[in-house]
Amino acid sequence: MTCWAMASLGFAQAEVKPLQVLLVIGGCCHDYGKQQFILTEGIEARVNCEVTIAYSDSSSTKPQFPIYQNPDWAKPYDVVIHNECAADITDQKIIDNIVNAHKNGVPAVNLHCAMHSYRSGPYGKPMEPDAPEADWFNMIGLQSSGHGPQKPIQVTYTAKNHPIVKGLEDWTTINEELYNNVHGIEGNFKNWPTATPLAEGRQDAGDQPGVNHACIVWVNEFGDKRTRIFSTTIGHNNETVSDDRYLDLITRGLLWVTGRE
Repeated sequence: MTCWAMASLGFAQAEVKPLQVLLVIGGCCHDYGKQQFILTEGIEARVNCEVTIAYSDSSSTKPQFPIYQNPDWAKPYDVVIHNECAADITDQKIIDNIVNAHKNGVPAVNLHCAMHSYRSGPYGKPMEPDAPEADWFNMIGLQSSGHGPQKPIQVTYTAKNHPIVKGLEDWTTINEELYNNVHGIEGNFKNWPTATPLAEGRQDAGDQPGVNHACIVWVNEFGDKRTRIFSTTIGHNNETVSDDRYLDLITRGLLWVTGRE
């Protein structure tokens, strides 16, 4: 529930406990130094919450986040936003420690390159949920292995009545990366039946190789506790991350996974 919504219902702001949000951000290929503040300020302006930032200034595909060394790393938080670009961290102990927090009930919001992080095994080929290296994909609810060129993406919301996207208007991004769906756009949730697509993206790839149609926003219910997970593959460039339409979408996803929609 947003701040204005709580006020309209007559609740005093001081009586509502702020959501405790952990933003894990850093790694290769993005302007995470600025995006950590764009996201924090944008989310805190939209919802009653306190964002704690775990930032790595590494520009490698193996950024280190000391917080993950603690098996209870996620317990102080109501929700974790994963915005890492850590494609070459394949240590199964680290992956297990991250995934287990969500398996045990901590909701997650996954942004952009988080979908290409913590991948091991034959991640370019369709995996089954019980594959030894599929834990990260099981949590996210979709398997992606790459993207096409940076060109505008037409965002079409397909689940019009879902609380996250209800009332949102379709829009077109600036130049962005369209992540593929390894299982294909028609069957990308075949192996993760607990996931629900919310939006599709289309991109004019021109003469460059890559996909031009993919699921780009979805939700998942993960594990025996059916932990709520929200993900979107868009969010490469600062202009997109600071766009009100993007921040509104992310905030709605955050509220849904924490049961405050």
